Amino acid sequence: MWYFSSPFVVFGEEALSHLEQLTGKRALIVTDATLTRLGIAARIEEALHKAGMETRIFDEVEPEPSLQTTQRGAQVATDFQPDWIVGLGGGSPMDASKAIWAMYERPDLEPTAINPMVTLGLHKAKLIAIPTTAGTGSEATWALVLTDTEERRKFSTGSRELVPTLAIVDPSLTQGLPPRITADTGLDALTHAIEGYVTAWHNDFTDGLCLKAAQLVLDYLERAVRDGNDMEAREHMANAATIAGLGFGNANLGLGHAMGHSFGALFKQPHGRAVALFLPYTIDYTTNGGLGRYGDIARFAGLTDSRDEEEAARVLAARVRELERAVGQPMSIADFGIDRSVFREMLPKLVEYAEQDTQFFTAPRIPDSEELAQMFEYIYEGRPIDF
Repeated sequence: MWYFSSPFVVFGEEALSHLEQLTGKRALIVTDATLTRLGIAARIEEALHKAGMETRIFDEVEPEPSLQTTQRGAQVATDFQPDWIVGLGGGSPMDASKAIWAMYERPDLEPTAINPMVTLGLHKAKLIAIPTTAGTGSEATWALVLTDTEERRKFSTGSRELVPTLAIVDPSLTQGLPPRITADTGLDALTHAIEGYVTAWHNDFTDGLCLKAAQLVLDYLERAVRDGNDMEAREHMANAATIAGLGFGNANLGLGHAMGHSFGALFKQPHGRAVALFLPYTIDYTTNGGLGRYGDIARFAGLTDSRDEEEAARVLAARVRELERAVGQPMSIADFGIDRSVFREMLPKLVEYAEQDTQFFTAPRIPDSEELAQMFEYIYEGRPIDF
């Protein structure tokens, strides 16, 4: 027996207008200061006011949201008593909104205690997720990633009860997004799609979603990066991110995310840029072990018609590297400007944190500690994995 969780998804241009149809008394908007300054939070408020709701904005969410920030947000929710919580932004505000929702309703629980085995019993509020980037897929999943700033580490957790009630996927919110953010978030969606398809927990319900999401990103990401006003590319990328979220959110991920979470936390790198770094290398590593189902992705995306699984997987890895170079993705740890001596000093923690990550255990090929350290060494130099 398995489960498939999904929000009610409203997508396409003018999707934001659906907010005017909601019923409720109070809505807390969880976002960041930039979206407040740009007036996007005010657009959401305007729609909610038309629905007859009182609103309040909590815009303290930082990139890679911290435990402390979500605890402050939960206190704001406790004071305001919303019946809707709105996560507005990229993955950080959406993840923070899930944690705030849980802590608002269950103040007895530490965020680290949230897990799929604990019944939260949420009933005071519902969650709306409104992405302003096309990548994280957080609007479609029950997972959240928070940063413990004291220990300098990220932890992934979640509960199926934290799947947003409603996801609003309006491509107009991503129009004009800067090229670097477009690339980082788009490559995150690609990593979700590819890892979600090959994970040990993949299933019939998620396979098609992951295949389609991968194909859309491979076809449209470079266009979206090149021209922020290419609305066809923006719409396909917005859809791809949510589709990939539905896929991996019900299948889990793999080694690229485990290594990326570890690297991103220790070296303070954006999530999408971190996991995308490791994606082609983990394709190499998994394929070297005769594992993975990468050939299906390569064929579905029209990259090859080869039935030789290893050959098709190599084609996919090459196409991922080609796309990453085209959108300015760093291709090695050294490319991030990290000194080798600093890297070597942090290597034991890179390995330790990756091995403790929840995504590590569903990778199709799982390295031991020595192999994992060797992988990090290879990736520091940008060497393809040959073992």
